[in-house]
Amino acid sequence: MTTELPLADGPPPRERADAARNRAKVLAAAERLFAAGDPAAVTMDDIARAAGIGRGTLYRRYPDRASIARALLDEHERALQERLLRGAAPLGPGTGTGAGAGAEPPTPAERLAAFYAAMVELLETHVHLVLGAETGEARYRTGAHAFWRLHVAHLVREAGRPDPEVLADQLLAPLAPELFRHQRESGVTPERITAGLAALAHGVLDRG
Repeated sequence: MTTELPLADGPPPRERADAARNRAKVLAAAERLFAAGDPAAVTMDDIARAAGIGRGTLYRRYPDRASIARALLDEHERALQERLLRGAAPLGPGTGTGAGAGAEPPTPAERLAAFYAAMVELLETHVHLVLGAETGEARYRTGAHAFWRLHVAHLVREAGRPDPEVLADQLLAPLAPELFRHQRESGVTPERITAGLAALAHGVLDRG
């Protein structure tokens, strides 16, 4: 897979020193607030107060709460994107899972299972940010979701399964952050979630 979707609109513009300080305050305050409770209940006023800046200053930089959460998520999603495109197998397309020069490349099912494991790791650490940035239908309009969908559709196509665009949506559905939080709050461990998703990957993409 060689196609890359950008997760942001290029590098950020150069900032004045005071603007950079305000941005750092906003991101630090928002991260604390998102982690402390329900991210959907955090308001822009809450963030401005916690950051110690005026509402006008906040809105000049960020139009809404989701844009702040996305700024916090961006670096983590970019790192995973890079691993999917150019990293070691089975998450990336490198040599296979075994040692040695003659190792077989990973199967689509193995790569999907590795992607699921990486996403569970990301959600375990940053679900509060994902919930702040991607509630409801908004997640389908993010660059990150578009990239995940492209990646999974590529694996479905590589496995020879029909209608990869539709199946990609269905295979991404179990990664909804609301579902992940519900499972974790119900006592389901990340290891069990990862194992269940690996079974799904192999059940759908392995050739019978």
